[in-house]
Amino acid sequence: MPVFPAGPANEVNVGGNPSFWRPDVHADRRPLLLARNRIGAALRAWFAARDFVEVETAALAVSPGNETHLHAFATELIGPGGERQPLYLRTSPEFACKKLLAAGEPRIFDFARVFRNRERGALHHPEFTMLEWYRVNEPYETLMDDCAALLAEAARAAKAKEFNFRGKSIDPFAVPERMTVAEAFVRYVGVDLLATIAGGRGDAEALAAAAAKAGVATAADDSWGDIFSRILAERIEPHLGIGRPVLLYEYPLPLAALARAKPGSDKVAERFELYACGVELANAFGELTDVAEQRARFAAAMEEKERIHGESYPVDEDFLAALAAMPPASGIALGFDRLVMLATGAQHIDQVIWTPVAGG
Repeated sequence: MPVFPAGPANEVNVGGNPSFWRPDVHADRRPLLLARNRIGAALRAWFAARDFVEVETAALAVSPGNETHLHAFATELIGPGGERQPLYLRTSPEFACKKLLAAGEPRIFDFARVFRNRERGALHHPEFTMLEWYRVNEPYETLMDDCAALLAEAARAAKAKEFNFRGKSIDPFAVPERMTVAEAFVRYVGVDLLATIAGGRGDAEALAAAAAKAGVATAADDSWGDIFSRILAERIEPHLGIGRPVLLYEYPLPLAALARAKPGSDKVAERFELYACGVELANAFGELTDVAEQRARFAAAMEEKERIHGESYPVDEDFLAALAAMPPASGIALGFDRLVMLATGAQHIDQVIWTPVAGG
């Protein structure tokens, strides 16, 4: 948390952090918040100039998303007769946006407020803004070009010549480097990642052995995905997006989530992530439209979530029905607050949110 002057006890929120409404605290934050507004306006203008329609999707959903390590806020809908239906605050607008693609919208974007529990820190906030956009009948490589353009737009709006975070910087106008995940594992860890994948599944024992040789500790009950994530976080991500942005693409198929497989491959998917200053900014998919495959992935993810966290979330059957009618598309989610942080040099996400959630 940024250091602010101490004040009377009754002016401090429950988490021990200075209340954002204090005039001295607000005066420090206000230039960053105004930059946030300028960046938002610039990005909206960029999308409008390319015939995107801005949509506003509902925050309440029957399923918050079906990813193993994302935790939702649960609530319930009470009808006029007292009938009760469990609902969740969405962790992403993805399901709703794809329903709009099925309805016939060809290009959409959404500055969506999303909610994730068990997440709080310099780069994480329980309520944050996710900028999500979709292109129907366009390849996911087009989204790579979008990312480069939006970084430059944000820099111009913030009057920033470079982006900074924790001593790392990039030129936001530089052409991003494109690197496959497999190339990153070889370059930074000396691990042949693809040799541990066959038939779309990861071999945990093989990856654990490779990790041990590289000096990365693993646990006996780690899954292939657990080991992958540990190597990525500890040994690769700190090197990404230094000097210029990096587009890390062709994610392994066991971690495809809602992305389709690369044509002709049983090892990698049409998925990439954007990194700047060592920070993950965006996650993109060539969207999966195979309903049976998506249902199987949801089931596997929820089985793993139950094993690790002791909970699981329902499947949105209406989403799967819409998926069957959805045309080929590419889509991406970008952490808008993180983008503002890098463009303004802020060191904590609370500095660029108008009214941060108390506590944490």
